[in-house]
Amino acid sequence: MDLQHEPITVKPISEIAQFQRNLIPAHIPEKYTLKPMFKSIADEDNIQSGIVAFRDFLYSFCDSLISDGHLYAKPPKKPTSMADYPFLYNITNLLVDIGYYGELSANGNLLLMSQKINPKIPISSQIECLRFLALCGFAFDGVDLEAKKFSISESQVLEVSYPDNPALLIGLKALSIADMELRTGRRYWNDNNLLRCDYRLLMAEEADMRDVLADFLHPLPEKIQNFALKLHQRYTDMGLTCVNTRLGVISFAYAHLGKSRKALSERDIYSKRVWEFSYSIRNGYCLFIKAKKTDSYADTIKTFDKSLQEKIAQGYGCYRKFGRERCQVDCQGFCIPLDTSILSISKDIETWLDNEMLGSLKK
Repeated sequence: MDLQHEPITVKPISEIAQFQRNLIPAHIPEKYTLKPMFKSIADEDNIQSGIVAFRDFLYSFCDSLISDGHLYAKPPKKPTSMADYPFLYNITNLLVDIGYYGELSANGNLLLMSQKINPKIPISSQIECLRFLALCGFAFDGVDLEAKKFSISESQVLEVSYPDNPALLIGLKALSIADMELRTGRRYWNDNNLLRCDYRLLMAEEADMRDVLADFLHPLPEKIQNFALKLHQRYTDMGLTCVNTRLGVISFAYAHLGKSRKALSERDIYSKRVWEFSYSIRNGYCLFIKAKKTDSYADTIKTFDKSLQEKIAQGYGCYRKFGRERCQVDCQGFCIPLDTSILSISKDIETWLDNEMLGSLKK
């Protein structure tokens, strides 16, 4: 069998930017208790104001990527994914380095960076990243952004400011520390605490999963949000464990762990999922049902909407066996888009999940 795959088609940078924009939290609480490690940066009120300022910057950042990103972000000759833009990695690494290594001035209006820019970022990309950040409102004193040849000497101090709202610098500082010191695993383009403005990493108390899910759903119509939150509440009340994963896609996976006393990792829990909400650049917002027991409730399936019956009859599985077909993540389960079409079959989906749950509970 010829196992050569067709070339990957990279999505336009505007679509990647819109995807990332949807991950920015719409609602950040006015007050929450910070982990002690952050209190040396500034008082809680200033840090929280700074995080909101940085969140607002991210909207501008994504909007600039949507309108002008094609001038800066180019895919590599041999992309490895639909969202393979080295520019996004480079500019994220640059922002984290500025926030983490930069020292706040006495009045908090500057971040002073005496360390050289991350050597992992190519010299040619460094100036492009700085120019784009300048387009988004940052200012850099100590570097000529118009120069054809770019370099920063060992002794040179880069002064970084954000004139429209200097509070942003405190937010960038706090979020960069969280990303560098509290993040687990590598930093991926869709698993990026900084570009997601993941303020929950700074919170002393564990975040409520329902609130995290509500943030995840906020770009969707209200009726779809309500349907999804209802499913979350129904099945967590029935004993399923919900885990928020970023293992290639953004997911809220629901698994029945039974009476297992073994400490399970996030990946272990995900592998036991019955169903999940997912958001990916390939499929958008979806509900995946990893149904394995449909034969045991075939008569119930006959009462479902015809379109749902047809989907279940088709089954699901891994498409890589077809050789030239790349992985379509079909092993995730039956894919149902989280759009208005799901509302007309919402009762059938609930019945479907109930029957899968009964099978899981009998194990």
